[in-house]
Amino acid sequence: MGAPVTVRGRFISIEGGEGVGKSTQIAALAAFITQQRFEVIVTREPGGTEGAEIIRQLVLGGSAERWMPRAEALLFAAARSDHVERLIEPALASGKWVISDRFIDSSRAYQGVGSGLSDTDIMTLHQIGSRGMLPDRTLILRLDTKEAASRAAARDQNQPDRIQGRTEIFHSDVDMAFVSFAEREPRVRLVDASGAADAVTARLLTEISDLLEPA
Repeated sequence: MGAPVTVRGRFISIEGGEGVGKSTQIAALAAFITQQRFEVIVTREPGGTEGAEIIRQLVLGGSAERWMPRAEALLFAAARSDHVERLIEPALASGKWVISDRFIDSSRAYQGVGSGLSDTDIMTLHQIGSRGMLPDRTLILRLDTKEAASRAAARDQNQPDRIQGRTEIFHSDVDMAFVSFAEREPRVRLVDASGAADAVTARLLTEISDLLEPA
């Protein structure tokens, strides 16, 4: 008899603006999927590998003017390339599920629309660096902007990183970019992040229920 065939794992990215509760919901999703007897890896962007974590320090630290938009986009693409090649792809190939706190859609929203680069520019970098890899499902958490800003300020103790500290208009543009992705790409789903945490988790689980079914 031949060796058993390993079913490829699933890849979920969790997106959204600042203060929408991504960390809480990622932990809840990982716990639920683990209960379904899948092995789950939780990771983040930028980061997830040694090289990508070093780039994270470069792009999130320092002054708001530390990087120009094109340089910033290149750094994020480089971090993602290492993340995909060293962690995400091997995990999926071995049958594990991967949940990432941000992925390509954050670059499209923050370094693309938010910073004035075209979506084509960002996706070209993604094709070069990560062979255009996309998640099986992207869940975008959305919350009232004032509530989200209040949560983010409390979380960061009023010491945001160089991207979190950008203007309200910038973050509004980012939010609308996320909405536009969901309007035209079936893998992207908008999820109401208001209310009790367990209610939000239930909404997320509804959006991935088909992925949990046997292949």
